Amino acid sequence: EFDLTQIDAVGVSQKPRPVEGSYMPCFLAGVNAATAFAHAKGIPLVRTTHQQGHAAAALFAAKGEQLFAEKVLLFHISGGTTDLLLCQGAERITPLGTSQDLYAGQAVDRLGVKLGYPFPAGVYVSEQAALCKEKVHPKVSVHELTCSLSGLENQCAKLLAEGHDAPYVCKYCLLCVADTVVKMTKAAQKEYPGLPVVCAGGVMSSDIIHSWVN
Repeated sequence: EFDLTQIDAVGVSQKPRPVEGSYMPCFLAGVNAATAFAHAKGIPLVRTTHQQGHAAAALFAAKGEQLFAEKVLLFHISGGTTDLLLCQGAERITPLGTSQDLYAGQAVDRLGVKLGYPFPAGVYVSEQAALCKEKVHPKVSVHELTCSLSGLENQCAKLLAEGHDAPYVCKYCLLCVADTVVKMTKAAQKEYPGLPVVCAGGVMSSDIIHSWVN
């Protein structure tokens, strides 16, 4: 049974990313609750970000505490991020590359909603993609450490209009995301050779993306 008297500090995500201008109002509810609890208990409040939480969880899941002392290339791929980062622990994060328009999770969700699935639609898109047995050849837009995913939304709409079924288009969408991750990571490895690579974020839960990246 959880003992509230044993809490020494409260950690809270106050914004999406540890960069200037990063803001989403939904984080205020958590900050207010954490602040009230910390004051009531007389314990420290540690402010962090959503991205740092993902980074810490991914680094720890990969190799426990070992990677926190090393420089790591970390790809954070979710509904609000397609960010390639240079991390030393979860506190020192340097952005290296990102999408110049849509984020990966947005592209996946928009396809799912177009197909009639509820938002967020990633799990449904993954289920459909797993039904496709055809070979799919993704076409991606990557220039060094920057990618564009707005074209992916148009490509998926075109494939549906041409008569391709949902499993094929879903597989195409996920493989485009996966190949974007691979190409951007390879570009980063030219500049930072030999560093471990870790991927984090909800989009990486797709088995199809996971298999392609590995």
